[in-house]
Amino acid sequence: MSGVPVPHRVVGRRPETADTVTLRLEPVGAALPDFAPGQFAMVHCFGRGEVPVSASSVQSTGGLAHTIRSVGAVTAGLCATRVGDVVGVRGPYGNTWALERARGRDVLVVAGGIGLAPLRPLVLRALAEPEAYGRVNVLAGARTPSDVIGRRELESWPTAFTGVTVDRPDGRWRGDVGMVTQLLGRAHFEPARTHAFVCGPEPMIRATARELAHRGVPSAHVRVSLERNMRCATGHCGHCQLGPLLLCRTGPVVSWAQAEPLLSVREL
Repeated sequence: MSGVPVPHRVVGRRPETADTVTLRLEPVGAALPDFAPGQFAMVHCFGRGEVPVSASSVQSTGGLAHTIRSVGAVTAGLCATRVGDVVGVRGPYGNTWALERARGRDVLVVAGGIGLAPLRPLVLRALAEPEAYGRVNVLAGARTPSDVIGRRELESWPTAFTGVTVDRPDGRWRGDVGMVTQLLGRAHFEPARTHAFVCGPEPMIRATARELAHRGVPSAHVRVSLERNMRCATGHCGHCQLGPLLLCRTGPVVSWAQAEPLLSVREL
């Protein structure tokens, strides 16, 4: 783990949506330790600052990549980079999805918006070991059809069930419309023997986790990735504190059993 930004060259740039790109990175010099699915980096745009971004591809599944949405000065600068440009990366930070706990059980992945990006390495790892896991289901929701991340790859995954729904369809959309939770009834999983992995906007996480609990998935088997203001990523500044948790160290992935009582408290 590096505490200072390590120069990385942009060797691939793929637009995902109108405001989101995936940057594939290679170290200019010494490489960082391997990232595991669920971990994040502090990605530095020289002259602007740095932001936390989960890995959308890790070294074991095709090289390090980060999917970034332009929502501020730093992310706008990162999204504007071109192949050949250099950015800084420090990490890996945080914990993992702990996919190994799901061995022999069904895997249910539920993503909202750009939340599919941090879940991508987990899906690829589970699909690479079909004998190690039960049925793999991927459910994704987005605001509009043009906001679906990696839709072509998503639909190519050999899962037991893949479903995509949008909030606001356009004239060409022929798929589902509405909340991602409505797809749960068509997924193929046995609740008591399922491990679920959820990432997206916080209201979507709450709704999904509660629906999974209603269907019989144990809350300890539902892991969610939470987002807070991370600045140091080393547990010293306290900006990412959520109750007793420092999400840069004890997160960003936590079980719903841990998260539910904390997210029920209104933040000031």
